[in-house]
Amino acid sequence: MTEQSPTRNVEYGLRTGNPEPLLPATHSGLRARTSRVALLRRLVGSSLVGGFVLAADQITKALAERFLLGHPDQSMHVISDFARLTYVSNRGAAFGILQDRTEFFVVVGLVVVGVILASYWYFPVTSGVLNLALGLQLGGAVGNLIDRVRFGYVVDFIDLGVWPVFNLADSAIVVGVGILAFHLLRSSDGRTT
Repeated sequence: MTEQSPTRNVEYGLRTGNPEPLLPATHSGLRARTSRVALLRRLVGSSLVGGFVLAADQITKALAERFLLGHPDQSMHVISDFARLTYVSNRGAAFGILQDRTEFFVVVGLVVVGVILASYWYFPVTSGVLNLALGLQLGGAVGNLIDRVRFGYVVDFIDLGVWPVFNLADSAIVVGVGILAFHLLRSSDGRTT
């Protein structure tokens, strides 16, 4: 019976501290099924997070349209001047750059969603925290992509005064990228999460 190197196990998204392979080479069919189950489990977990982000994003954007468009200046104070709800049709990227480039941003959004989904097949994503980060990014990217396809712009409504107006999808993307960066920095130090 021949054995495969422990790095082979990592290719299937399985990490152990044991230098011995998880299964002998004669059980490669079982190993492939196990890796498919692990992949499916990771996809379902991230999809649930992404689905929650997407639903919350679309519901809050619909509420912002419904209630803020009738207000003077399309804005409403929540906490004095610090926090407002302000309806903005963002036809550009962050900070209002690249205005009226809807087709470009639709393509970029599709590429981002594709890269996030492809990462599950090409990278051994085993950390629950990393799956959370990818789910947040996926839900946020899809939420803003839906807006661009439906309306030609993204609905923003959270206004903190000192920062450009944003939405829940933007927040999920930023938090997901932050978690991912933290995870990668910790991994490069030899620590795992």
